[in-house]
Amino acid sequence: MGCSFDWVGAFTDRAFGGNGCVVVHGADRLSLDDRMALVRETSLSECAFVVASDKADFGARYYLAEREILMAGHPTIATVASLLSRGLVALDKGRAAFTLEVGAGVLPIEVTQNGDGAPEITMTQPRPQFGARHDAGEVAALFGLAAGDVLGTPRTVSTGTPFCITLLKDKKALRRAVLDAERLAKYAAGQNGDFFEPFLVTLGGETPQGDVFSRLLLPPPMPEEDPFTGSATGCMAACLWAEGRLDSPRFVAEQGHWLGRPGRAQVTVLGPRDDISAVQVAGTGHVLMRGELFL
Repeated sequence: MGCSFDWVGAFTDRAFGGNGCVVVHGADRLSLDDRMALVRETSLSECAFVVASDKADFGARYYLAEREILMAGHPTIATVASLLSRGLVALDKGRAAFTLEVGAGVLPIEVTQNGDGAPEITMTQPRPQFGARHDAGEVAALFGLAAGDVLGTPRTVSTGTPFCITLLKDKKALRRAVLDAERLAKYAAGQNGDFFEPFLVTLGGETPQGDVFSRLLLPPPMPEEDPFTGSATGCMAACLWAEGRLDSPRFVAEQGHWLGRPGRAQVTVLGPRDDISAVQVAGTGHVLMRGELFL
């Protein structure tokens, strides 16, 4: 069985930047086991599989090494970049709009291109769901940090995939963070299913263009750290806007610079602080290589 694929860097416009994702086309025939085995084979955090949809213009499913993930940001950017590269989405006067069905539902997608640069891909993530708040000291301890390293109270937020948004006081604390995977698993097991991977955030970008900088440290069998996390970025945007941590609902998120894989997203929170309707996360993608998968 042969399927064509693209290896795409998401939230970047250059080779070896952002977060890599393999996008497999015509993947309806691939079994669940084969999809997850491919993720393990690539050593990437996630892979995307383009499938048929009767609800949207295109369908895609996303997988970690051991399970499906219903909503994922960088695979969405990678999938659209791959569709554009293959001419499956056409730009009309530098613009395109279509829908993409993922496991969490149908996402509106917009593409704009100005000049000769890479097209900017905007996904609209659904209305955020705010979950439980968590003890700052207990969440900090998962990373070898103290309660004083945390601003406010960590909180579970989901725009399709939930994360525990944890705002740290500065980049020194962010650099010191080292995940204790065993402690994370024990803590999560005692939280009645309302605790997920903490997304560590600081105010202020890593470059002059950035407004926030983040890290996502991951337990095995995933890679130790995610270069750029688009779904968590949407959750983070909703949380910071709702809690008054941002002066503007439109800002630039950065991630991955300390890994040598800088990523960038333009983020827009839609709606007032007390009634957020959606979050738009926009970025570019770079197709690094293309090939054929034989199974």
